[in-house]
Amino acid sequence: MKIDQAALDQLFFNARTANGFLDKPVPLALLQEAYDIARMAPTSMNTQPTRYVFLNSPEARARLKPALSPGNLDKTMAAPVTVIVATDTRFYEHMPQVWHGAGAKENFEGNATLATNTATRNGTLGGAYFIIAARAVGLDCGPMSGFDIAKVNAEFFPDGRYATNFLINLGFADHSKEFKRNPRLSFEQACTVL
Repeated sequence: MKIDQAALDQLFFNARTANGFLDKPVPLALLQEAYDIARMAPTSMNTQPTRYVFLNSPEARARLKPALSPGNLDKTMAAPVTVIVATDTRFYEHMPQVWHGAGAKENFEGNATLATNTATRNGTLGGAYFIIAARAVGLDCGPMSGFDIAKVNAEFFPDGRYATNFLINLGFADHSKEFKRNPRLSFEQACTVL
């Protein structure tokens, strides 16, 4: 069944990348609700390698300062929450819990290339699912890749198990700080039907 236009507008057509936020806290219950929605989306073999680190205080976000590009600094420090979307490089340790077949853990554990490719691809999917889920519960998102990944990893994941993918500022958008929407490619430009 197709979702209604209001839902499509909230998730895609009217949703914008938040460039600034109102001074309004994000309840922990909303973060959990967004995660509980996002976790239901598909990943290959139900691997679920995405990990979310919620920087929910000014002190936690300040730890990002040395890693942020100048254009992302002020808005990240002012955001109610910043999420480090990371990938668990040893996601396969959970395979006996999340996959119905035997041998999945050993399959990934014994094949570093397969494990890395699976983690990277599905970890990125998890972050995208989280953006849609956050929008679904009424939050606005400002995803970012303008930062030094090595510095974030060194600060937050020094043991190397998790690997940073991208950041998302979360909260309730200050719409006065939005940019005009940039054009999107047409179906003919982006799609091929064979």
